[in-house]
Amino acid sequence: MRPGARAQAAIEVLTDIEARKRPPADVLKEWGLSHRFAGSGDRAQIGDIVFGALRWKASSSFRMGMDDPRAWVLGALRWGFERTVESLEKDAYEETHAYSPLTEAERKALAEATLDGAPHHVRGDYPEWLDASFARVLGDERAAEGAALAAPAPLDLRVNRLKAKPETVLEDLLSSTQLKVREDGSPSAFITPWSPDGIRIPWQQGRTFPWAKEEAFVKGGFEVQDEGSQLAARLSGAKPGMQIADVCAGGGGKTLALAALMENKGQLYAYDVDSRRLSNCHERIERAGVRNCQVRTPKRDQDVLSDLHDLMDIVFIDAPCTGSGTWRRAPDSKWRLRPGALEKREQEQALALALGAPLVKPGGRLMYVTCSILPEENEDTITRFLAANPTFAPVNPTTLVSNAGLTGLLAHCHKAGSGLQMTPLATGTDGFFICGLQRSA
Repeated sequence: MRPGARAQAAIEVLTDIEARKRPPADVLKEWGLSHRFAGSGDRAQIGDIVFGALRWKASSSFRMGMDDPRAWVLGALRWGFERTVESLEKDAYEETHAYSPLTEAERKALAEATLDGAPHHVRGDYPEWLDASFARVLGDERAAEGAALAAPAPLDLRVNRLKAKPETVLEDLLSSTQLKVREDGSPSAFITPWSPDGIRIPWQQGRTFPWAKEEAFVKGGFEVQDEGSQLAARLSGAKPGMQIADVCAGGGGKTLALAALMENKGQLYAYDVDSRRLSNCHERIERAGVRNCQVRTPKRDQDVLSDLHDLMDIVFIDAPCTGSGTWRRAPDSKWRLRPGALEKREQEQALALALGAPLVKPGGRLMYVTCSILPEENEDTITRFLAANPTFAPVNPTTLVSNAGLTGLLAHCHKAGSGLQMTPLATGTDGFFICGLQRSA
Protein backbone atom coordinates (compact mmCIF):
# COMPACT_ATOMS: atom_id res chain seq x y z
CA MET A 1 0.00 0.00 0.00
CA ARG A 2 1.13 3.53 -0.73
CA PRO A 3 1.17 6.26 1.94
CA GLY A 4 -2.01 7.89 0.67
CA ALA A 5 -3.93 4.63 0.86
CA ARG A 6 -2.64 3.97 4.39
CA ALA A 7 -3.77 7.42 5.47
CA GLN A 8 -7.22 6.87 3.94
CA ALA A 9 -7.46 3.52 5.72
CA ALA A 10 -6.66 5.28 8.99
CA ILE A 11 -9.41 7.83 8.31
CA GLU A 12 -11.89 4.99 7.72
CA VAL A 13 -10.82 3.20 10.91
CA LEU A 14 -11.16 6.38 12.97
CA THR A 15 -14.58 7.07 11.47
CA ASP A 16 -15.64 3.58 12.53
CA ILE A 17 -14.22 4.10 16.03
CA GLU A 18 -16.20 7.32 16.40
CA ALA A 19 -19.42 5.86 15.02
CA ARG A 20 -19.44 2.66 17.08
CA LYS A 21 -17.39 3.83 20.12
CA ARG A 22 -15.18 0.76 19.95
CA PRO A 23 -11.56 0.26 21.09
CA PRO A 24 -9.07 1.18 18.33
CA ALA A 25 -7.27 -2.17 18.58
CA ASP A 26 -10.50 -4.04 17.89
CA VAL A 27 -11.39 -1.89 14.89
CA LEU A 28 -7.86 -2.17 13.46
CA LYS A 29 -7.97 -5.96 13.80
CA GLU A 30 -11.36 -6.09 12.09
CA TRP A 31 -10.09 -3.84 9.29
CA GLY A 32 -7.09 -6.12 8.74
CA LEU A 33 -9.26 -9.22 8.51
CA SER A 34 -11.48 -7.59 5.90
CA HIS A 35 -8.53 -6.20 3.88
CA ARG A 36 -6.32 -9.25 3.39
CA PHE A 37 -4.21 -7.49 0.76
CA ALA A 38 -2.65 -5.33 3.48
CA GLY A 39 0.62 -6.80 4.69
CA SER A 40 1.94 -6.71 8.25
CA GLY A 41 3.99 -3.61 7.49
CA ASP A 42 0.93 -1.83 6.10
CA ARG A 43 -1.13 -2.74 9.14
CA ALA A 44 1.60 -1.50 11.49
CA GLN A 45 1.84 1.81 9.63
CA ILE A 46 -1.94 2.26 9.63
CA GLY A 47 -2.06 1.50 13.34
CA ASP A 48 0.59 4.12 14.04
CA ILE A 49 -1.36 6.70 12.05
CA VAL A 50 -4.60 5.86 13.88
CA PHE A 51 -3.01 6.13 17.30
CA GLY A 52 -1.06 9.21 16.20
CA ALA A 53 -4.33 10.86 15.18
CA LEU A 54 -5.69 10.15 18.66
CA ARG A 55 -2.48 11.33 20.33
CA TRP A 56 -2.60 14.75 18.74
CA LYS A 57 -6.35 15.11 18.17
CA ALA A 58 -6.83 18.40 20.03
CA SER A 59 -3.82 20.22 18.57
CA SER A 60 -4.54 18.93 15.05
CA SER A 61 -8.17 20.08 15.24
CA PHE A 62 -7.07 23.53 16.46
CA ARG A 63 -4.59 24.01 13.62
CA MET A 64 -6.75 22.46 10.91
CA GLY A 65 -9.88 24.33 11.96
CA MET A 66 -11.84 21.07 11.75
CA ASP A 67 -12.57 18.34 14.27
CA ASP A 68 -13.00 15.10 12.33
CA PRO A 69 -10.94 11.99 11.44
CA ARG A 70 -9.53 13.50 8.26
CA ALA A 71 -8.27 16.56 10.14
CA TRP A 72 -6.80 14.35 12.87
CA VAL A 73 -4.95 12.18 10.35
CA LEU A 74 -3.63 15.07 8.26
CA GLY A 75 -2.55 16.87 11.43
CA ALA A 76 -0.79 13.80 12.82
CA LEU A 77 1.06 13.24 9.56
CA ARG A 78 2.07 16.88 9.25
CA TRP A 79 3.07 17.80 12.81
CA GLY A 80 3.35 14.47 14.62
CA PHE A 81 5.23 12.48 11.97
CA GLU A 82 6.75 15.62 10.39
CA ARG A 83 5.60 15.10 6.81
CA THR A 84 5.86 18.02 4.41
CA VAL A 85 2.82 19.67 2.85
CA GLU A 86 4.16 18.76 -0.59
CA SER A 87 4.40 15.07 0.26
CA LEU A 88 0.87 15.03 1.70
CA GLU A 89 -0.45 16.69 -1.42
CA LYS A 90 1.40 14.20 -3.61
CA ASP A 91 0.02 11.23 -1.62
CA ALA A 92 -3.53 12.20 -2.51
CA TYR A 93 -2.85 11.64 -6.24
CA GLU A 94 -0.76 8.46 -6.05
CA GLU A 95 -3.63 5.99 -6.42
CA THR A 96 -7.39 5.72 -6.43
CA HIS A 97 -7.50 4.41 -2.85
CA ALA A 98 -5.79 7.49 -1.40
CA TYR A 99 -7.63 10.27 0.42
CA SER A 100 -9.20 13.01 -1.70
CA PRO A 101 -6.99 15.99 -2.74
CA LEU A 102 -6.35 18.71 -0.20
CA THR A 103 -8.73 21.64 -0.17
CA GLU A 104 -7.33 25.16 -0.29
CA ALA A 105 -8.21 25.61 3.41
CA GLU A 106 -6.42 22.37 4.32
CA ARG A 107 -3.39 23.31 2.26
CA LYS A 108 -3.18 26.71 3.95
CA ALA A 109 -3.60 25.23 7.44
CA LEU A 110 -0.98 22.56 6.87
CA ALA A 111 1.46 25.17 5.60
CA GLU A 112 0.85 28.04 8.00
CA ALA A 113 -1.13 27.03 11.11
CA THR A 114 0.48 27.24 14.54
CA LEU A 115 -0.58 26.70 18.13
CA ASP A 116 -0.10 30.37 18.99
CA GLY A 117 -2.87 31.42 21.33
CA ALA A 118 -4.03 27.85 21.95
CA PRO A 119 -4.98 27.02 25.55
CA HIS A 120 -2.85 24.67 27.63
CA HIS A 121 -5.08 21.63 27.11
CA VAL A 122 -4.91 22.02 23.31
CA ARG A 123 -1.14 22.43 23.22
CA GLY A 124 -0.83 19.48 25.60
CA ASP A 125 -3.46 17.33 23.85
CA TYR A 126 -5.40 16.39 26.96
CA PRO A 127 -9.10 16.80 27.92
CA GLU A 128 -10.08 20.35 28.86
CA TRP A 129 -11.86 19.25 32.04
CA LEU A 130 -8.54 18.00 33.45
CA ASP A 131 -6.70 21.32 33.02
CA ALA A 132 -7.16 22.35 36.65
CA SER A 133 -5.75 19.00 37.82
CA PHE A 134 -2.76 19.34 35.49
CA ALA A 135 -2.18 22.88 36.72
CA ARG A 136 -2.02 21.76 40.36
CA VAL A 137 0.90 19.40 39.89
CA LEU A 138 2.54 20.58 36.64
CA GLY A 139 1.88 24.33 36.73
CA ASP A 140 2.99 26.30 33.69
CA GLU A 141 4.71 23.20 32.31
CA ARG A 142 1.43 21.36 31.84
CA ALA A 143 1.18 21.95 28.08
CA ALA A 144 4.72 20.64 27.54
CA GLU A 145 4.09 17.74 29.93
CA GLY A 146 0.87 16.89 28.11
CA ALA A 147 2.68 16.96 24.78
CA ALA A 148 5.25 14.52 26.18
CA LEU A 149 2.39 12.27 27.34
CA ALA A 150 1.04 12.37 23.79
CA ALA A 151 4.31 11.28 22.16
CA PRO A 152 4.91 7.59 21.32
CA ALA A 153 6.58 5.63 24.13
CA PRO A 154 9.71 3.49 23.87
CA LEU A 155 9.70 -0.18 24.77
CA ASP A 156 11.33 -0.67 28.17
CA LEU A 157 12.54 -4.03 29.44
CA ARG A 158 13.56 -5.01 32.97
CA VAL A 159 16.40 -7.51 33.10
CA ASN A 160 15.75 -10.21 35.68
CA ARG A 161 18.95 -10.39 37.71
CA LEU A 162 17.89 -13.76 39.12
CA LYS A 163 18.76 -15.16 35.71
CA ALA A 164 20.67 -12.60 33.64
CA LYS A 165 22.78 -9.45 33.57
CA PRO A 166 21.72 -6.24 31.78
CA GLU A 167 24.89 -5.98 29.72
CA THR A 168 24.53 -9.58 28.51
CA VAL A 169 20.88 -9.18 27.55
CA LEU A 170 21.65 -5.89 25.80
CA GLU A 171 24.44 -7.52 23.80
CA ASP A 172 22.12 -10.34 22.76
CA LEU A 173 19.38 -7.92 21.73
CA LEU A 174 21.73 -5.76 19.68
CA SER A 175 22.86 -8.85 17.78
CA SER A 176 19.25 -9.88 17.08
CA THR A 177 18.17 -9.69 13.44
CA GLN A 178 14.75 -8.57 14.70
CA LEU A 179 16.12 -5.36 16.21
CA LYS A 180 16.75 -3.32 13.11
CA VAL A 181 19.28 -0.50 13.00
CA ARG A 182 17.67 2.93 13.26
CA GLU A 183 17.79 5.07 10.16
CA ASP A 184 19.30 8.05 11.99
CA GLY A 185 22.19 5.92 13.25
CA SER A 186 21.23 6.20 16.94
CA PRO A 187 21.41 3.09 19.16
CA SER A 188 18.58 0.63 18.66
CA ALA A 189 18.75 -0.34 22.36
CA PHE A 190 20.53 0.96 25.45
CA ILE A 191 20.55 0.84 29.26
CA THR A 192 17.88 3.11 30.72
CA PRO A 193 19.04 6.39 32.31
CA TRP A 194 17.83 5.69 35.86
CA SER A 195 17.13 2.01 36.39
CA PRO A 196 20.29 -0.14 36.33
CA ASP A 197 18.16 -3.13 35.30
CA GLY A 198 16.37 -1.43 32.39
CA ILE A 199 16.94 -1.62 28.64
CA ARG A 200 15.21 0.85 26.33
CA ILE A 201 14.28 0.23 22.71
CA PRO A 202 13.25 3.56 21.13
CA TRP A 203 9.98 3.78 19.22
CA GLN A 204 10.12 3.59 15.43
CA GLN A 205 7.14 4.31 13.21
CA GLY A 206 5.73 1.18 11.59
CA ARG A 207 8.12 -1.13 13.44
CA THR A 208 7.52 -3.31 16.46
CA PHE A 209 10.09 -5.47 18.20
CA PRO A 210 8.86 -9.07 18.73
CA TRP A 211 10.34 -9.34 22.21
CA ALA A 212 8.27 -12.42 23.14
CA LYS A 213 10.22 -14.48 20.60
CA GLU A 214 13.61 -13.62 22.08
CA GLU A 215 15.39 -16.53 23.77
CA ALA A 216 16.28 -14.33 26.74
CA PHE A 217 12.59 -13.65 27.40
CA VAL A 218 11.54 -17.29 26.98
CA LYS A 219 14.17 -18.29 29.55
CA GLY A 220 13.09 -15.60 32.02
CA GLY A 221 15.93 -13.18 31.40
CA PHE A 222 13.74 -10.10 31.04
CA GLU A 223 10.20 -8.75 31.29
CA VAL A 224 8.53 -5.79 29.61
CA GLN A 225 8.25 -3.03 32.22
CA ASP A 226 8.43 0.74 31.96
CA GLU A 227 11.42 2.28 33.68
CA GLY A 228 9.13 4.24 36.00
CA SER A 229 7.56 1.01 37.21
CA GLN A 230 11.02 -0.43 37.80
CA LEU A 231 11.96 2.64 39.84
CA ALA A 232 8.78 2.37 41.92
CA ALA A 233 9.82 -1.13 43.01
CA ARG A 234 13.39 0.00 43.70
CA LEU A 235 12.26 3.03 45.75
CA SER A 236 10.28 0.73 48.04
CA GLY A 237 13.53 -0.27 49.73
CA ALA A 238 12.99 -3.99 49.15
CA LYS A 239 15.97 -6.04 50.33
CA PRO A 240 16.88 -9.72 50.76
CA GLY A 241 15.32 -11.35 53.82
CA MET A 242 12.36 -8.99 54.13
CA GLN A 243 8.69 -9.87 54.45
CA ILE A 244 6.83 -8.02 51.67
CA ALA A 245 3.22 -8.05 50.49
CA ASP A 246 2.18 -6.80 47.04
CA VAL A 247 -1.56 -6.44 47.60
CA CYS A 248 -2.54 -5.10 44.14
CA ALA A 249 -0.34 -7.54 42.25
CA GLY A 250 -2.39 -7.81 39.05
CA GLY A 251 -0.32 -9.56 36.40
CA GLY A 252 2.74 -9.57 38.64
CA GLY A 253 5.06 -7.07 36.98
CA LYS A 254 6.09 -5.28 40.16
CA THR A 255 5.91 -8.55 42.12
CA LEU A 256 8.68 -9.93 39.91
CA ALA A 257 10.71 -6.74 40.25
CA LEU A 258 10.43 -6.94 44.05
CA ALA A 259 11.44 -10.62 44.02
CA ALA A 260 14.58 -9.81 42.04
CA LEU A 261 15.52 -7.06 44.50
CA MET A 262 15.01 -9.57 47.32
CA GLU A 263 17.33 -12.05 45.56
CA ASN A 264 14.88 -14.87 46.37
CA LYS A 265 15.52 -14.37 50.09
CA GLY A 266 12.76 -13.58 52.57
CA GLN A 267 9.09 -13.97 51.71
CA LEU A 268 6.95 -12.20 49.15
CA TYR A 269 3.14 -12.41 49.01
CA ALA A 270 1.18 -11.52 45.87
CA TYR A 271 -2.51 -10.72 46.20
CA ASP A 272 -5.24 -9.00 44.22
CA VAL A 273 -8.93 -8.54 45.01
CA ASP A 274 -9.73 -9.74 41.48
CA SER A 275 -8.45 -13.30 41.02
CA ARG A 276 -8.67 -12.94 37.25
CA ARG A 277 -5.84 -10.42 37.30
CA LEU A 278 -3.61 -13.03 38.92
CA SER A 279 -4.18 -15.57 36.13
CA ASN A 280 -0.79 -14.99 34.46
CA CYS A 281 1.12 -14.54 37.69
CA HIS A 282 2.02 -18.21 38.31
CA GLU A 283 3.49 -18.68 34.83
CA ARG A 284 5.54 -15.49 35.05
CA ILE A 285 6.85 -16.38 38.51
CA GLU A 286 7.99 -19.79 37.30
CA ARG A 287 9.64 -18.40 34.17
CA ALA A 288 11.49 -15.77 36.21
CA GLY A 289 12.90 -18.36 38.60
CA VAL A 290 11.23 -16.75 41.63
CA ARG A 291 11.16 -19.12 44.63
CA ASN A 292 10.16 -16.88 47.52
CA CYS A 293 6.69 -15.79 46.39
CA GLN A 294 3.30 -17.04 47.55
CA VAL A 295 0.27 -16.09 45.45
CA ARG A 296 -2.73 -15.52 47.69
CA THR A 297 -5.96 -15.86 45.70
CA PRO A 298 -9.01 -14.15 47.22
CA LYS A 299 -11.74 -16.37 48.68
CA ARG A 300 -15.31 -15.27 49.22
CA ASP A 301 -15.66 -16.60 52.75
CA GLN A 302 -12.10 -16.14 54.04
CA ASP A 303 -9.62 -13.33 54.67
CA VAL A 304 -6.53 -14.82 53.05
CA LEU A 305 -4.29 -12.04 54.39
CA SER A 306 -5.32 -12.17 58.06
CA ASP A 307 -2.20 -14.11 59.06
CA LEU A 308 0.01 -11.33 57.68
CA HIS A 309 -1.31 -8.54 59.93
CA ASP A 310 1.41 -6.49 61.64
CA LEU A 311 4.16 -8.64 60.09
CA MET A 312 5.19 -7.00 56.82
CA ASP A 313 8.35 -4.92 56.44
CA ILE A 314 6.88 -3.45 53.27
CA VAL A 315 3.36 -3.45 51.89
CA PHE A 316 3.37 -2.40 48.25
CA ILE A 317 0.15 -0.92 46.85
CA ASP A 318 0.15 -0.40 43.09
CA ALA A 319 -3.27 1.21 43.38
CA PRO A 320 -6.01 1.14 40.74
CA CYS A 321 -6.08 4.48 38.92
CA THR A 322 -7.08 6.26 35.72
CA GLY A 323 -3.79 5.34 34.04
CA SER A 324 -3.27 8.96 32.99
CA GLY A 325 0.47 8.45 33.30
CA THR A 326 0.39 5.82 30.53
CA TRP A 327 -1.45 7.86 27.89
CA ARG A 328 1.49 7.67 25.52
CA ARG A 329 0.87 3.90 25.36
CA ALA A 330 -2.94 4.17 25.17
CA PRO A 331 -3.77 7.61 23.73
CA ASP A 332 -7.42 6.74 23.13
CA SER A 333 -8.00 6.30 26.86
CA LYS A 334 -7.50 9.99 27.66
CA TRP A 335 -10.48 11.00 25.53
CA ARG A 336 -12.69 8.32 27.11
CA LEU A 337 -11.93 9.33 30.70
CA ARG A 338 -14.86 10.91 32.55
CA PRO A 339 -15.20 12.48 36.04
CA GLY A 340 -17.25 9.50 37.23
CA ALA A 341 -14.40 7.12 36.45
CA LEU A 342 -11.97 9.30 38.40
CA GLU A 343 -14.27 9.28 41.43
CA LYS A 344 -14.57 5.49 41.25
CA ARG A 345 -10.78 5.09 41.17
CA GLU A 346 -10.47 7.29 44.25
CA GLN A 347 -12.85 5.00 46.12
CA GLU A 348 -10.90 1.92 45.02
CA GLN A 349 -7.65 3.51 46.19
CA ALA A 350 -9.09 4.10 49.65
CA LEU A 351 -10.12 0.45 49.82
CA ALA A 352 -6.64 -0.69 48.71
CA LEU A 353 -5.00 1.39 51.44
CA ALA A 354 -7.46 0.05 54.01
CA LEU A 355 -6.55 -3.48 52.92
CA GLY A 356 -2.79 -2.97 53.03
CA ALA A 357 -2.28 -0.77 56.09
CA PRO A 358 -3.09 -3.45 58.73
CA LEU A 359 -0.39 -5.72 57.27
CA VAL A 360 2.44 -3.26 57.99
CA LYS A 361 4.44 -4.08 61.10
CA PRO A 362 5.36 -1.34 63.61
CA GLY A 363 8.24 0.53 62.02
CA GLY A 364 7.40 -0.94 58.62
CA ARG A 365 6.57 0.88 55.41
CA LEU A 366 3.53 1.26 53.20
CA MET A 367 4.36 2.14 49.58
CA TYR A 368 1.58 3.81 47.59
CA VAL A 369 2.09 3.92 43.82
CA THR A 370 -0.09 4.91 40.86
CA CYS A 371 0.57 5.28 37.15
CA SER A 372 -1.27 8.60 37.26
CA ILE A 373 -0.43 12.30 37.20
CA LEU A 374 -3.75 13.47 38.64
CA PRO A 375 -3.48 14.89 42.18
CA GLU A 376 -6.98 13.71 43.08
CA GLU A 377 -5.79 10.10 43.12
CA ASN A 378 -2.29 10.83 44.35
CA GLU A 379 -1.58 13.45 47.01
CA ASP A 380 -5.28 13.93 47.81
CA THR A 381 -5.69 10.21 48.47
CA ILE A 382 -2.63 10.25 50.72
CA THR A 383 -3.89 13.30 52.61
CA ARG A 384 -7.19 11.57 53.37
CA PHE A 385 -5.42 8.36 54.43
CA LEU A 386 -3.06 10.16 56.82
CA ALA A 387 -5.94 12.07 58.39
CA ALA A 388 -7.65 8.78 59.19
CA ASN A 389 -4.48 6.84 60.13
CA PRO A 390 -2.33 8.89 62.54
CA THR A 391 0.07 5.99 63.14
CA PHE A 392 1.46 6.54 59.63
CA ALA A 393 3.69 9.42 58.53
CA PRO A 394 5.22 10.27 55.13
CA VAL A 395 8.77 9.21 54.37
CA ASN A 396 10.86 12.11 53.12
CA PRO A 397 11.33 11.64 49.34
CA THR A 398 15.01 12.45 49.81
CA THR A 399 15.28 9.39 52.03
CA LEU A 400 13.55 7.18 49.45
CA VAL A 401 15.84 8.13 46.58
CA SER A 402 18.98 8.11 48.73
CA ASN A 403 18.34 4.63 50.12
CA ALA A 404 17.66 3.37 46.59
CA GLY A 405 20.89 4.86 45.23
CA LEU A 406 18.92 7.18 42.96
CA THR A 407 19.79 10.56 44.47
CA GLY A 408 20.00 12.30 41.09
CA LEU A 409 16.41 11.36 40.30
CA LEU A 410 14.95 13.72 42.90
CA ALA A 411 15.79 16.91 41.00
CA HIS A 412 13.93 15.62 37.95
CA CYS A 413 10.68 14.73 39.73
CA HIS A 414 7.76 17.02 40.40
CA LYS A 415 6.95 17.55 44.09
CA ALA A 416 3.49 16.17 44.69
CA GLY A 417 2.44 16.56 48.31
CA SER A 418 4.35 13.95 50.30
CA GLY A 419 5.33 12.00 47.20
CA LEU A 420 7.28 12.10 43.97
CA GLN A 421 5.73 12.56 40.53
CA MET A 422 7.61 11.15 37.55
CA THR A 423 6.56 12.17 34.03
CA PRO A 424 7.71 11.51 30.45
CA LEU A 425 9.08 15.05 30.13
CA ALA A 426 10.78 15.24 33.53
CA THR A 427 12.16 11.72 33.93
CA GLY A 428 11.64 10.04 30.55
CA THR A 429 9.33 7.46 32.13
CA ASP A 430 5.59 6.96 32.22
CA GLY A 431 3.80 9.16 34.74
CA PHE A 432 4.22 7.53 38.16
CA PHE A 433 3.36 8.85 41.62
CA ILE A 434 5.31 7.26 44.49
CA CYS A 435 4.84 7.88 48.21
CA GLY A 436 6.31 6.07 51.22
CA LEU A 437 4.41 5.97 54.50
CA GLN A 438 6.11 4.76 57.68
CA ARG A 439 4.17 3.17 60.52
CA SER A 440 5.24 4.34 63.96
CA ALA A 441 7.14 1.86 66.08
